[in-house]
Amino acid sequence: MSDTGASATGLRERKKQRMYRTVSDTAIRLFLEKGFDAVSVAEVAAAAEISKPTLFRYFPAKEDLVLYRFADHEGEAARVVRQGSASPVEALRRHFLDGLERCDPITGLNDHPDVLAYQSLLYGTPALAARLYGYLERSEAALAEALGGGLDGRLAAGQIVAVQRILAQENWRRIAAGERAAEVRGDAVAAAERAFGLLEAGLPAAVRGDVV
Repeated sequence: MSDTGASATGLRERKKQRMYRTVSDTAIRLFLEKGFDAVSVAEVAAAAEISKPTLFRYFPAKEDLVLYRFADHEGEAARVVRQGSASPVEALRRHFLDGLERCDPITGLNDHPDVLAYQSLLYGTPALAARLYGYLERSEAALAEALGGGLDGRLAAGQIVAVQRILAQENWRRIAAGERAAEVRGDAVAAAERAFGLLEAGLPAAVRGDVV
């Protein structure tokens, strides 16, 4: 591909990603103001200044307007395992701890008002919480493949994804109850260290070592 062609492709992709972010941000703002069930897809399209068919080309379901923020994380665990030089569990442990250090919202350890509002919307809306499990299932499937596939890979991936989800939800639960991220961080790190230690000890030997 010529430099011009590559540049054009890159520009189109950047414009596409901007569209995703703009429409998703617009939808989330409306949902937070009025409630998820009270806002129609047509209202979101109008606020984003696009047609309803165009919106559905980007977001097949209303719930995806909110869960777009999880899209980048869907294959994250699999990427960490494939790119890591340590054992899979050790690579994922380091990645999660780094997320806690950065207060990455995906770890639940973030007390910014906008993040708390988003988390309340997500976990407080049954349709969104149910749709989230589809993202988790795809993340689990990608991780299982990165771990070598087969029953051992699927079992390990299921345990790892569950541990990450539970750790994040516990952090969010405490912060939603009024604790500050700085107050929760020490316990969050300790819980993550313990959880990943248990994973390392309990997973099959085939997935504890380096992925071939």
